[in-house]
Parts: sequence; C-alpha cells; structure tokens
Amino acid sequence: MHDENHRRDARDAGDRLIASHPSEDPFAAAFKATRMPMLITDPRQDDNPIIFSNRAFSELTGYSQEELIGQNCRLLQGPETDQEAVSKLRNAVVSERDVSVDILNYRKDGSTFWNALFVSPVRDRDGNVIYFFASQVDFTNIKSKESELANARHSAEEEVARRTAELRDALSVKSDLVHEVDHRVKNNLLTIASIIKLQMRMTRNSTVEKTLKSVLDRVEALSTVQRKLLNDERLGHFDVADFGRDLVTDIVGSLKRPDIVLTTDLHPVTVSASKASPLALIINELVGDAVRRGLSDGGGEIHLEIRRLNGHFLIRVVDTVTPVEVDGEQDAYSRAMLDASIHQLRASIERHVEGHRTEVRVTLLVED
Repeated sequence: MHDENHRRDARDAGDRLIASHPSEDPFAAAFKATRMPMLITDPRQDDNPIIFSNRAFSELTGYSQEELIGQNCRLLQGPETDQEAVSKLRNAVVSERDVSVDILNYRKDGSTFWNALFVSPVRDRDGNVIYFFASQVDFTNIKSKESELANARHSAEEEVARRTAELRDALSVKSDLVHEVDHRVKNNLLTIASIIKLQMRMTRNSTVEKTLKSVLDRVEALSTVQRKLLNDERLGHFDVADFGRDLVTDIVGSLKRPDIVLTTDLHPVTVSASKASPLALIINELVGDAVRRGLSDGGGEIHLEIRRLNGHFLIRVVDTVTPVEVDGEQDAYSRAMLDASIHQLRASIERHVEGHRTEVRVTLLVED
C-alpha cells in the first residue's frame, strides 16, 4: 500500500509539472520530443522519486514511463556500478549542486551501458530546490571501441548540433528553463572534448593526433560560446568582442611563445544567440590560420579588431609572420569551415596579402 501511495504521489507531481506548462509550451514539447534521454525527480518527496521522463529515456533503459514513475534513479545501478561515482552523485544531490559523472548503468534486460550523466537542481524564485533535472548520453561505443573514435567524433558533433537545434528551436528565449538547456549543451560539448583529449593522449599516430587537435579546437570554441550565453544576463544574446578577446588570448597563450605580439581593438557588438556559433567559428578559423602559417613556429604579430562600422559589423584579423609550409588538408578543411560560416551569416570576406603581412576582413549586417 505504501509503495502504491508513493507511486501515486510521484505520478501526481509529474502531472502537476506538465499541467503547469500548456500543451503549446515549448519546454514541454522539447522535453518530450528530444532524442536526448531526460528525466525529472522531486526531492520534496521521500527518496527523491522520478516524476517525469521522456520517451528517449525509456528507449535507452528499456523501462516504460509507468515503470519509472515513483522509482529512485538507483534502479539503473548494478553489481559493477562504481560506488565512488554513486557517492559523488549522491553527495551532489544532498548538497543541491550540479554534478557530471560517467557511470556504468544497467537496462531493464540486464545489459549495461556507459552513461555520461548530468544532474542539476532547478530552483524556484525563492532559491528552493523544487526539482532535479537529469540528462544522459550513452557513450558505450566510444568508451569500448577507441579505434572507432575518428568516426564517432563526427557523429557526436552532428548529434550535438541536432540536439542543440531541436531544443533551441523549441524553447522560447523567455522561458525560465533556457539556461538549463544551454547548460546541457555546454556539458555535452565538454564531454566530447574530454573524449577527444583522451584519444589524443593514447594515440601514437601523429596524423591522428593533429586531426583530433583540429576538432578539439573547434569544440572548445563552441564550448566557450555556450559558457558566454549561459552567463549573459541578457538571455539569448552574444557579445562577439567579449568572446573574441577570450578566444585569441587562449590560443596565443597556449602557444607559450614570448615572440608573439598580440594586440586587440575590441568594441562591444551584441548579436542574437543564433549567430553565436558561426561567428565563433569564423574568429577561430581566422586566428588558427595565422597560427598554422607561421605564428606557432617563428612568432610574429597578430591583431584582432571587432567593431560596428556604418551599420555593419566588422571582424578584422591582421598578422605578420614568417611563412612555413602549411598542411594542405588542414588548410582546405579550415577554408571550408570558414566559407560555410560566412555563407550561413550572409557575410562577405576580403583577404589581402602583402609580403609576410596578411589582412582578412569579414563584414555583415548587425541588428540593433
């Protein structure tokens, strides 16, 4: 009888949560439709039971939504689940803080999967925790088949892009849970970056290492975008100059070359969040191009300028380096990424080369 009452209380809590969001609410629609497994628990009830889960979570675990309601998430644990990971998760819930943990979980049929789990508390306006919001990423294939990482990294990037688009298209920027969605994306990108770094440390093939480093640079640039969006008080807006300052400083700092002179001329330019990723890739590719052409070998000068210009928005990168031989495949891939981002924003690009000095100007219309 107690178990039935417990399940009924959990089911009622889930019904109240969904009832508080009308059917046309983008949060409810996105939560149900997304292919990312997600669930919500209620810490105000005994044993913090699951009160709502989406279809993707049922497909991942084999449990129906009816079977999950009223259960604690520990039903996914099994004999080989790392107790240290379990303790980390439990302590974070008790402390009411975010946690990310890689944990071995069990499906209903007893089969196992590696779960990149992210859990965050959801607070009301008074700061009280009213729910815990959890998302899962099944990375079993990546963990067990390191030799397939080259293909997996492309699939992972495409999947993150699809998931981000699904969630961001469905959620209004005025929704109270937009920050939670951005948080999920940021954590997914960090997971991908961690996987790539692991493979970089393990590979003995220099070509594979360079390829992975190239992908990692772009993933980390997109992670910085998500961090900026998450911390921006003006929800749904992106300060390109602020991002550019952080990115160029990080890139030049990582080279550890005292013979590199970095200068900037940055003025706040705020654009909508939908333009953040292609703009980030444009700046990353322009600075990365200078690095590949000689900045990382012989040092030199690099200057980044971002400003409004007669109703337009200007990104200008100037470098003076002693040229070195550039890897043709990497250079072609970078140009393709740059061209795609330019096309997406309907921007224009001009490149001028004079001796060892290269100047690139990207301009596009900017909304107020």
